[in-house]
Amino acid sequence: MSLLSNTYFALFLIIAIGFIIGRIKIRGLSLDSSAIIFVALVFGHYGITIPADFQYLGLVLFIFTIGIQAGPGFFDSFKTEGRILSTLATVLVISAAFIALLSIYIFHIDKNIAIGLLTGSLTSTPGLAAAIDYTGSPLASIGYGVAYPMGVVGVILFIRFIPFILNKPIKSAEEELESKTKEAFPEILKKNFVVENENINGKSIGELRIRYITNAVISRIVKDGHALTPTPQTILNHGDLIKAVGTAEALESIKLLIGNETEEEIGLDPEYDVNTVLVTNKEVVNMTIAQINLLNTYNATITRIRRSGIDISPTPDLKLRFGDKLVIACSKAHMLMVSRIFGNDDKKLSDTDILPIATGIILGILIGRVSINFGSFTFSLGLTGGILLFALIISRIGKTGPVIWTMSGAANQLLRQLGLILFLAAVGTSAGEHIAETFHNYGISLFLIGTVITILPMIITAFIGKWIYKMNILRLMGAITGSMTSTPGLAAADSMTRSNAPAIAYATVYPVAMVLLIIVVQVLAILI
Repeated sequence: MSLLSNTYFALFLIIAIGFIIGRIKIRGLSLDSSAIIFVALVFGHYGITIPADFQYLGLVLFIFTIGIQAGPGFFDSFKTEGRILSTLATVLVISAAFIALLSIYIFHIDKNIAIGLLTGSLTSTPGLAAAIDYTGSPLASIGYGVAYPMGVVGVILFIRFIPFILNKPIKSAEEELESKTKEAFPEILKKNFVVENENINGKSIGELRIRYITNAVISRIVKDGHALTPTPQTILNHGDLIKAVGTAEALESIKLLIGNETEEEIGLDPEYDVNTVLVTNKEVVNMTIAQINLLNTYNATITRIRRSGIDISPTPDLKLRFGDKLVIACSKAHMLMVSRIFGNDDKKLSDTDILPIATGIILGILIGRVSINFGSFTFSLGLTGGILLFALIISRIGKTGPVIWTMSGAANQLLRQLGLILFLAAVGTSAGEHIAETFHNYGISLFLIGTVITILPMIITAFIGKWIYKMNILRLMGAITGSMTSTPGLAAADSMTRSNAPAIAYATVYPVAMVLLIIVVQVLAILI
């Protein structure tokens, strides 16, 4: 028992046991890292607690890395699905508030306890702070304490079972998202064509504005049996062979403009090379391809860009991101110089710059502490909201002066996993510490009401998301956890899939749900 009094021993024992249990599969279902919180609940029940400092350290790391990861997709998601996701958050919060309201009139529960049950069921600490502020009663914290453990555990269990409840396997959901991603970012192909169109005979590539008209890139041309890398001044003559790179639609446009496709191979001129180059030079991050002006300076052509596992057809106005992989064709004499322009340093890509992480978290905390007053209504983003919002914004910006806000996928994953396990271990022991006392003092009725407030709104939201909006299950999981303001729930969803969809939906919904719950708490406190 003396060993268990050692915080570090207890912490890593909880983590180790959690990972062991999490790897056990029953009919293909496992808890993964979410098992840590269940182990922590047991430890907490027996008086073994992890200091709250570990909880907040884990929370800021997890939320910051989620924001950095989700940022680029968050704004696109908000434009396309923001209304739907906000509607789902509204449905969940309002239905939870309605159940809490019913409990006051049907079971004659004190309104302050009922409001506390609402905030605990939705695991919202900002909601509890608002409840205590508006009610002026400590009873809200009692209701919060009763409902919070099931609010944590219930969301995790619901997220784990929702694929079975809705009969939507995770794998098929991932394949559906991949298919939609390919529609948004079509596969980049390469084909060879013969110059046959008499209308373009004797005209230069620049004069024809081929890239602008077709969205394809001519990466190689064969003239009089010699392969070379073209320039805007290269003249196209009848019978020349060209290699074009682009989407199927772009290559079809090339065919209409240039001539028929050919199976004849186009070799690489001995003086030219094609290499993959990494963007690791801070100076070119956020610059467009046109601004770099490689084609004119070094007679080099970027034929495709690979970003976050997706091939993108390069356009003059496309901004480069740290970690982009560029396929470049140019002369061997210039390839080294071109590579240096972009950096092409594997070590820089794998290294993690701690300064932007620390700075981002500091600024996020400061933003979270800013209070906005609307008469008697006071609102602040809080710790989680401030860090999440700032991380979303800076990851979208990508670079500020010499500071690169993004990080490599491996670094993000490591920090996110570290933050997650620290958070789950600490919050679990804290919740487990009060489970027995809560049952003893208040009986099972409040616990059951809190459970209903947690589970029923999620069920309603899940079926609305599936049957009315036909949402992908991964996005729906993120929407539900964000509406419940449940970081452990997001952790459960995150461990079930390799897709970023739950994190993006969570980041989209979370601010809406947090603000709405604070408003609902104020309305209940004033009107009842």
